[in-house]
Amino acid sequence: MDAVEAPSPPSQPPSHFSQQRHFYVAVDRLQFKMETLVDLLGVAGRRPCLPMAVCCSSRDELDAVCSAVSNLPYISLAPLYSDLAEAERALVLEKFRKATMNWIKNISVQPGDDSEIGKEEQKSLMIVVTDVCLPLLASGELPISARVLINYELPTKKEIYMRRTTTCLAADGIVINMVVGGEVVTLKSIEESSNLVIAEMPISISEIL
Repeated sequence: MDAVEAPSPPSQPPSHFSQQRHFYVAVDRLQFKMETLVDLLGVAGRRPCLPMAVCCSSRDELDAVCSAVSNLPYISLAPLYSDLAEAERALVLEKFRKATMNWIKNISVQPGDDSEIGKEEQKSLMIVVTDVCLPLLASGELPISARVLINYELPTKKEIYMRRTTTCLAADGIVINMVVGGEVVTLKSIEESSNLVIAEMPISISEIL
């Protein structure tokens, strides 16, 4: 998809996305969507220490994602539920921020020199969140800065798309939008109104990590 030149919204200049890359994965049918996600994670999740975020629009879909991913041995799962106590929420967010630090440390060490990072910490960490549970920047919470943000459910509004990106994605991160059927129209609208380029993801996600 080619972005259409459009005035940037005053509250969010396009420079925010200047180093981020946006992709989409077209899924033929809704029933194949979860299988496609697990396939993606089967590659991305094996990258040591990779911090990932998966955004859903509903609690039901969050639960479904957690159920499908919970048995993957190379991913440490961190669901961010709306009914978590404040202290528990803070622990989940802090754990994820530590994972981003491990990722930075991991990519800076020489191959094979992983003695400073424990085996458990070598796992990818995936936080799963709905829109109501995104980090509250206005309340002092910090962005979680995931390397990869997967929009398992595509938001219907540009503002939600941008909020997910602002609160969840690192400055040089990657967004992967999972699109089914008629959602292509919604994706195109987000692309044009946000002055983004959302390209089709390569066959293998490893090409963009």
